[in-house]
Amino acid sequence: MAETVVVTGGTGYIAVSDESVWFDPNETHVTPYRHAKRQAERAAWDFMHKQTGPTTLTTVLPGAVFGPIMSADTLGSVQVIARLLQGRAKGNPRLGFEVVDVRDLAALHIRAMTASAAAGQRLLGVGQFLWMAEISQMLRDHLGDAANKVPSRNIPDWLMRLLARFDPLLRGLTPNLGRQHRHTSEKARVMLGWQPRPSSETLIDCANSLIAHKVV
Repeated sequence: MAETVVVTGGTGYIAVSDESVWFDPNETHVTPYRHAKRQAERAAWDFMHKQTGPTTLTTVLPGAVFGPIMSADTLGSVQVIARLLQGRAKGNPRLGFEVVDVRDLAALHIRAMTASAAAGQRLLGVGQFLWMAEISQMLRDHLGDAANKVPSRNIPDWLMRLLARFDPLLRGLTPNLGRQHRHTSEKARVMLGWQPRPSSETLIDCANSLIAHKVV
């Protein structure tokens, strides 16, 4: 299936990409992190195309990975939830994520390794798209007093760019302000029977895990 276009909520046309689509490396809004990921995957496929042995390659392309943590040593994308709970985020920027649970992502990797149909395939592992304001609301609705510091107001784009001058984590996010990156994981669902859990379960389990590990 090639790139498709859908209409959602009366907001106009939003492109929804599948595994056949590679982003244009000349796009100015793409972060260095995404460029590095693209180059690494391209190199892997180029290497495999030159091989004639029995080894196969499957790549799994996740959304924003949240869920329970095993250690507080390396938080990665979970820092987003930690900052909300800690009150370090003074408002909700106009950023959105396609949430995927780390447990579901691990299950997808196992299915990709053990199913012969997955050999030579790219597989998207994404779930529901949520704006930061929606994530904050979800935390406040489910965590009670533990979410007292989670912001309820929104941050305009100009202020976000100003704050990013002093915060490296924010600096890497500003190119995505207002952008709705939408992808479909239909291929993984149909080919491998993969089914991600509800995003609310992922985010609340993530928050409770951060609390249990005394990150917040």
